[in-house]
Amino acid sequence: MANFSKPNVPQFSVDVYQNEYLPEGGREVNAIVTVTATGGGTAPAPLPFSGGQGPGAAVAIMVDCSGSMDYPKTKMRNARDATAAAVDTLRDGVHFAVIGGTHVAKEVYPGGGRLAVADATTREQAKQALRRLSAGGGTAIGTWLRLADRLLSSADVSIRHGILLTDGRNEHESPEDLKATLDACAGRFTCDARGVGTDWEVKEVTGIASALLGTADIVADPAGLAADFTRMMETAMGKEVANVSLRLWTPVGTEITFVKQVAPAVEDLTDRRTEAGPRAGDYPTGSWGDESRDYHVCVRVPAAHIGQEMLAARVSLVIPRRDGSADNLGVQGLVRAVWTDDMAASTSINPQVAHYTGQAELAQAIQQGIDLRKAGDIDGATAKLGRAVQLASASGNTDTAKLLAKVVDVVDAATGTVRLKTRVAEADEMTLETRSTKTVRVKK
Repeated sequence: MANFSKPNVPQFSVDVYQNEYLPEGGREVNAIVTVTATGGGTAPAPLPFSGGQGPGAAVAIMVDCSGSMDYPKTKMRNARDATAAAVDTLRDGVHFAVIGGTHVAKEVYPGGGRLAVADATTREQAKQALRRLSAGGGTAIGTWLRLADRLLSSADVSIRHGILLTDGRNEHESPEDLKATLDACAGRFTCDARGVGTDWEVKEVTGIASALLGTADIVADPAGLAADFTRMMETAMGKEVANVSLRLWTPVGTEITFVKQVAPAVEDLTDRRTEAGPRAGDYPTGSWGDESRDYHVCVRVPAAHIGQEMLAARVSLVIPRRDGSADNLGVQGLVRAVWTDDMAASTSINPQVAHYTGQAELAQAIQQGIDLRKAGDIDGATAKLGRAVQLASASGNTDTAKLLAKVVDVVDAATGTVRLKTRVAEADEMTLETRSTKTVRVKK
């Protein structure tokens, strides 16, 4: 384990968990890389490795103001109250803006293509502006995100974050346009996305959060928005280092099969690699406060003989600069491969690897099961959701097990024997789908 420490900046550490032993001819090496950041101050300090960006944070809150937000009338009021609660949670000195989203994006506060700086006066002005929000129009989420990007990029800060609330489908914009927007915004700011009620599309909201390295969730009852927005903003205010990337270096003849975040949620980072010099690639992880995350790295190595050993991959943490260079955070972990004829050593599966392989399969089984249920394939859905129940039970993922029990009747959790419920509340199915990627940490 190595670490890197600066005053008021989190201290990063990297730990690697693996079984390095392979049988003769074995080529696949799996490791769980735990990255932990601890000991940061309560406010971001100027970072010597911030790529020329200043300290501090900027936040854009995007509120759906489409016509459907008027049904029921309480939905718009709850959204205004939730945004006001988020504004109250802003730390003094944070740059911020509120955006009203319909088929176009409008600046609610402060306006003029700029950001406000949070203090008692601007927070009160923002809340006054929120009272004028009304519902009407369509939904084109890409326009909201592009306005947020323009506003956030105007601030010389290290942390840029968005909070997005929608209650409906992105009907006034093509999927291609939204994807182009997400591609353009990726790496420029992170974004948490929330769906309120049950008339929105889960894959749209989770896709936004995934592309922008944020969280996604459902708030089925609009009355819960204020508490959720407050928690989101508190988490955003705790971020202290932005744009951290996992850098993987591999020797000649070795290739990365995949890289996945596996805790606190499953997120495949494999296709997000950017080349970082000879045999090295960077995988974005977003912004960090005091927290710990786990990553599953799978490496394919050249075949070797008994007794040989090699470095399969070297893991480090970097912050890319705007000029293409990067600041190394001074931490690293090593993934090794050792070929042995000891059958017990080479067939043993590391507990962390086994646990997170199961968690990734659990998330996939839920997604597939729900898709099959929607398509009317009862037998296929029953099989997939039964496997999900089995995996959730075996891994101690009680939160997911409880969500599954609202969609299926569990006959035997250990064997995955279930029956699909004939009637399932839409909110329950959407909650299961939205939260399907949330994992539990391995018990060490």
